[in-house]
Amino acid sequence: MATSQAQLTFTADDYLALERASEERHEFLDGQIYAMAGESPDHGTICSNLTIAIGSQLKGTPCQVWSKDTKVRSGPLPLAKWRTKGLFSYPDLVVACGKGKYLDEHRDVLLNPHVIIEVLSPATEAFDRGEKFLRYQSWLPTLSDYLLVSQSSPMVTHNVKRDDGGWSLYFCEGLKESLLIQSINCSLVMADVYDRIEFPAVNNNDEDDSQRSI
Repeated sequence: MATSQAQLTFTADDYLALERASEERHEFLDGQIYAMAGESPDHGTICSNLTIAIGSQLKGTPCQVWSKDTKVRSGPLPLAKWRTKGLFSYPDLVVACGKGKYLDEHRDVLLNPHVIIEVLSPATEAFDRGEKFLRYQSWLPTLSDYLLVSQSSPMVTHNVKRDDGGWSLYFCEGLKESLLIQSINCSLVMADVYDRIEFPAVNNNDEDDSQRSI
């Protein structure tokens, strides 16, 4: 999330009106509107790789993947006229299953995502791991998986919702590994996720690459 363009307080309705008239993307957090920064080439490549990998596996299923331009609402509903609290975000990838539920007739704000994936950037990583995930947990009851994909090394953090409503955290590291998003029956092969990405040479033993949970 980039710096707020102005220290004004906006309602959610203000934000939606401005965003629908804008050629650029912005996120909304508790009355503040934030312009989204441009992405690096590696960020774009990883997003494309993920879209291809997941989209090809969802063919013929009730689930569909969208990339980058679908807003997700995390906050109380229905929207009150003067409400400033809540989060409107643009996940890098979002998967919804079954019939999509939207905020209004514009059908540009999704309310029932099942899987959200963010490709981490230095400017947004803390927010993606912290406050954003907290909002998702609190306000998105359909969300079953939240994945954070590193740009700097072949590592994916996979948050999985348990039957008791809590969350389990898994790490998948190394280009030889893969992980399963069980809720949508999709496998992510790390070598495919990071296809065309070059990492700095390090003295790692590939045999130590592993998937572990805590």
